[in-house]
Amino acid sequence: MLGYPEFPLLSKEGDVTIGGVFNIHGKTTEPPLSFTDTPQLLTCSSINLREFRFAQTMIFAIEEINNSSLLPNISIGYRIYDGCGSTLSTMHATMALMNGQERMVEKSCLGQSAVHAIIGTSDSSTTIAMSRSTGAFQIPVISHFATCACLSNKKEFPSFFRTIPSDFYQSRALAKVVKHFGWTWVGAVRSNNDYGNNGMTTFIEAAGVEGVCIEYSEAILLTSPREQIVSVVGVIRRANSRVLVAFLSQLEMEVLLEEALAQNLTGLQWVGSESWITDTHLATRYSSILDGTLGFAIRKATIPGLREFMLRVGPAQDTNNVLLREFWEATFDCRWSPHKELESWQRQCSGSEKLEDINNPFTDMTELRITNNVYKAVYAVAQSIHDLLTCRYAKGQDVRNCMHRISFKPGEILSSLRGVNFSMKSGERIYFDENGDPEATYELVNWQRNQAEEILFATVGYYNASLPKQKQFALTGTNITWAGDPLKMPLSVCTESCLRGFRQAMIEGLPVCCFSCIPCAAGEISNLTDVAECIQCPLEYWSNEDNSQCVPKLVEFLSFDETMGILLASFSLGGASLTMVVSLVFFRYRDTPIVKASNSELSFLLLFSLTLCFLCSLTFIGQPSEWSCMLRHTAFGITFALCMSCVLAKTIAVVFAFKGKMPGNSVPQCSIPFQRMSVLSCIILQVIICVLWLALAPPFPFKDAAYTTEKIILECNLGSATGFWAVLGYIGLLAILCFLLAFLARKLPDNFNEAKCITFSMLIFCAVWITFIPAYVSSPGKFTVAVEIFAILASSFGLLFSIFAPKCYIILLAPEKNTKKHMMGNSR
Repeated sequence: MLGYPEFPLLSKEGDVTIGGVFNIHGKTTEPPLSFTDTPQLLTCSSINLREFRFAQTMIFAIEEINNSSLLPNISIGYRIYDGCGSTLSTMHATMALMNGQERMVEKSCLGQSAVHAIIGTSDSSTTIAMSRSTGAFQIPVISHFATCACLSNKKEFPSFFRTIPSDFYQSRALAKVVKHFGWTWVGAVRSNNDYGNNGMTTFIEAAGVEGVCIEYSEAILLTSPREQIVSVVGVIRRANSRVLVAFLSQLEMEVLLEEALAQNLTGLQWVGSESWITDTHLATRYSSILDGTLGFAIRKATIPGLREFMLRVGPAQDTNNVLLREFWEATFDCRWSPHKELESWQRQCSGSEKLEDINNPFTDMTELRITNNVYKAVYAVAQSIHDLLTCRYAKGQDVRNCMHRISFKPGEILSSLRGVNFSMKSGERIYFDENGDPEATYELVNWQRNQAEEILFATVGYYNASLPKQKQFALTGTNITWAGDPLKMPLSVCTESCLRGFRQAMIEGLPVCCFSCIPCAAGEISNLTDVAECIQCPLEYWSNEDNSQCVPKLVEFLSFDETMGILLASFSLGGASLTMVVSLVFFRYRDTPIVKASNSELSFLLLFSLTLCFLCSLTFIGQPSEWSCMLRHTAFGITFALCMSCVLAKTIAVVFAFKGKMPGNSVPQCSIPFQRMSVLSCIILQVIICVLWLALAPPFPFKDAAYTTEKIILECNLGSATGFWAVLGYIGLLAILCFLLAFLARKLPDNFNEAKCITFSMLIFCAVWITFIPAYVSSPGKFTVAVEIFAILASSFGLLFSIFAPKCYIILLAPEKNTKKHMMGNSR
């Protein structure tokens, strides 16, 4: 146990002096304050062998530089103080380093700092206090272990540098690791100081961006009462999350683990910060709790000659040095001073003990990470002095004047440090950015056991903040040991993953990581797990049964393979066949009176057009194509125009037959050219309409994916509705003319008066097509085509049966009426 440090614990004079502040002792005891007597000195106890190694590494680096040619004719001295892990003692050490007088008896100061730069400290809070004091005097502070992102603020800490990356990067790296392994529901414990609070705040922000939620966030201090530690461990035990992110210093982590060990808190996946993740003491004592721990650490390095130097450290170097004697006593569990009474279990130190036989944090050289940061910090100061000696920043000066300098101001070294850029013996590049920070690179280490069941720190990944975001974090491929089951990665989520075909739905009052899984709506999919929104399928696709992928919609059109298509095609072919049979009958009996009386030329032309009408309905069945779409409507329009033209000509012929003055002639010969011209002119007009339609806006195949959600209706778009209704309207006009003329001639004398048949056929025709219009407009999909085909077939059959059925009856079944006398007789 040492009293409050009035003098440096370790020192050596030199032309340039580097100060050092390390937490060589981990516990402090504050004396009672009576305000009546002089306060007693604050005492520091419990030597921290790792921090003592840092101090000795600083001495090693200085001795190495003094023995090299880096700084010719200049020697570097050092003054190392104990910060004791306390802001109060750290500030006392800082004042001593700045002023150079250990006891301020007189009201005076030297006017210039006793040191040119300071290395330290090992935590952020004490470093913040130190840097605020030294900044006004332009004394550079280079920390090897203070990671708080707040220290990058150059307005507040203008003289601060560090050889360890800022927690700004480490916190984001930890968030990426947690997200990478799918842990979206984690707990967090932090140091209740600048280091822990700033680091955890950045981690929580980064985790939120990554979609990770924090179930709880607790804070502790080294000096926290045990009740608070018990409460924090209780929170951890009761939590649902199985991953715990610990942003703690090494000492506070030990306090937490002691209580966790007492409560047998196992099975957690620990994710640690660089301050404790490679601490061999924690790995040895608490391995049952920390098996499989993951965390980021500073890159491991090797420092040639350091181990040999460390093995020579001891009271033999300076028998009056209290710290060296305490180190020896703590290492070998003995008492150095013969004047002290020994406990029953203690022995007298002989001085012949060998550090080679000891394996503790001081002699362990396998994890030189933070130690290497101390080493680099000393070399950065030396390099800045070297740059001053070579006039690197003094343009126009004679190099010889610079080389012979032996005194420097701290402000000069501060300015030189901002521009240092050099390589260590290992090849590592050392430089500081505009914030005084080094390049942010980390190793992801995993606590694994070797065959001897000892904990090893295996490197399983890397993080480099200077790379593009997608490449900053990568795993090496080394197998990772997990907590609990070493071969099975733990699951830490608030809600189990939503499978493909489902989406996450937030639950009111709970974090975003707690959700319910809702099936995607019809027409939407999720082909990944844990999606927030389902994806709408493209217009021509639809979701499958489990809503996991978009599949092409069923294409619907009236085909020859379905029942409706087969029936309509059968009726079409049947009608055409029946029409040809009638044509054969008429041809066979072409010389009979009834055939002659019905104007055989127009009858055959009408039968031909009816055959085409029946057959044109076949063009409406099958998959629409560019040619079929143009053919079906134009063929329909022209064939029906031909049909109506023939019926109109027959109607006119009937009127002429009974109004003419030429008895004995059933058909006036002078009317035949007129009939042909009327048919031709009517057809030409329809052809012109169709040509204009096809030329300006022809029909084309069209996929209607909007009418129904689950199908694509493949149909023929009219191109121009005006063209379609013009064709249909022209046919209707011809039908109306036929109907009017036939209606007027219906009461003309004769047993065979075709006007009655034509009138009836036109009634059927008009009724069919008038009904067709609303049915066509309202029918969906392929039924639109079916309605049109039905109208074509119905009107065609109506014409065929109404006009030709009575004639065929007489020809085939009542031949006695197939005489000129019977036909010319009056109806009684």
